[in-house]
Amino acid sequence: MKLIRFEDLPATPWKNGGGVTRELYSYPAASSFDTFLWRVSIADVAQSGAFSSFAGVDRVITLLAGDGMQLLVEDSAAVPLLPLQPHRFRGEQQIAARLDGGACRDFNLMLRRGAATGELQVWHADQDLTESCDLLYCVQGGWDVLGDQGEQATLAERQALVCDDLSGPVSLRSLHAGSVLISINVNLQQEGRHAAEPS
Repeated sequence: MKLIRFEDLPATPWKNGGGVTRELYSYPAASSFDTFLWRVSIADVAQSGAFSSFAGVDRVITLLAGDGMQLLVEDSAAVPLLPLQPHRFRGEQQIAARLDGGACRDFNLMLRRGAATGELQVWHADQDLTESCDLLYCVQGGWDVLGDQGEQATLAERQALVCDDLSGPVSLRSLHAGSVLISINVNLQQEGRHAAEPS
């Protein structure tokens, strides 16, 4: 298991230059915007504006902090992005963000269509996951992560865990009232295996 601290991540420009993002994980390692199969990042949205286009990529966005954000999807009505409520959309859609107030921060899962599928779930209480997971991110509070083979790690706020050696069920135990955790589970369709397994 690899522990990642948010404060250690470099801030890099969005694909369209309209904001900054911090990449938590990308598969394969060192892949680019055009070659990743799946990617997890945290973006700072300082002002209203267009999202970057990612043709052929399915996206899941989750608002972590801020006064709120509306997603303006092409010619459709605005979609409110609610705190800690994942919203899925296609990366080639023309989408702009309209902030309800000050800057926002969001969590992003990107999946290369036809190569990877995945789920993002938000947990507020102890959970016993029946399947292995690929990445965990502590939104607030703290969590103990327990593998079925005795593996153990503790996540503090704004820390992520890449679960590359947890191949079985995982137990999540909150350490404080109000703790919130995001879990990511990805399956690579082309390789027919769980994403965290080494090649």
